[in-house]
Amino acid sequence: MADARILAVAGKGGVGKTSVSAAMVRLLVSAYPSSRILAIDADPAVGLSTALGIEPEQTLDDVRREIADEVTQREGGGVSDILESVEGRLQRAMLLRPGFDFFAIGRPEAAGCYCAVNTYLRQVISLLIHKYDYVVVDSEAGVEQVNRRVLEKVTHLVFVTDASRKGTQVVRTVKSVADELVMYEKCGAIVNRVTDPEAMAYVELGDIPLLAAIGEDREQTEFDILGKSVFDLPDGAEILRGTEQALKKLEIL
Repeated sequence: MADARILAVAGKGGVGKTSVSAAMVRLLVSAYPSSRILAIDADPAVGLSTALGIEPEQTLDDVRREIADEVTQREGGGVSDILESVEGRLQRAMLLRPGFDFFAIGRPEAAGCYCAVNTYLRQVISLLIHKYDYVVVDSEAGVEQVNRRVLEKVTHLVFVTDASRKGTQVVRTVKSVADELVMYEKCGAIVNRVTDPEAMAYVELGDIPLLAAIGEDREQTEFDILGKSVFDLPDGAEILRGTEQALKKLEIL
């Protein structure tokens, strides 16, 4: 199997990052029905599962805590069999759906502390990617997962922003950090929820290539409110057309 194409979607919270990630999964499933595709919800806000129309029963943090509890109970001895079973435990935590597999990072038990689960997520990605052709990672908002090198094994960085100065500043900051800490092949930005095409002339992306500008899509917004799946959207939906354009520019489609 060829090396996996790993698409990490990053940006400020509230700009439609998860909707773009879900659209990527739908487009990849449609374009490559015989390929193995993995969707990872790496955002503790936990939205990708809803956008994909699935409900995970166990998360990555559940598995981490389960293993940690067992290691503690054995008082540091005889734990090799536990550690060797990590991959099997992860497989059981996955949701297997027609066309793609899915797992979520979950919320850590200690409020505000994602250090351990982020470290574990990095190891999990390294462990699993050899089994997949395409991996879509809906990243945590901001730069934290880039700072911690959770996304160090990435082929494509896709930044999502709205047309606001704050949104574009976040993606430029993430890009500057990624340039130092992440080995990626290609990157680009999707400007989402564009209400005035003329405003694109004032969007400052710096050295980040523009992949697509996606207009405001009332139907997709309604789907988000109702918790409906991206797979229920019509083929001509704005989010799908724009994401498809971006994937073509990245030579994924």
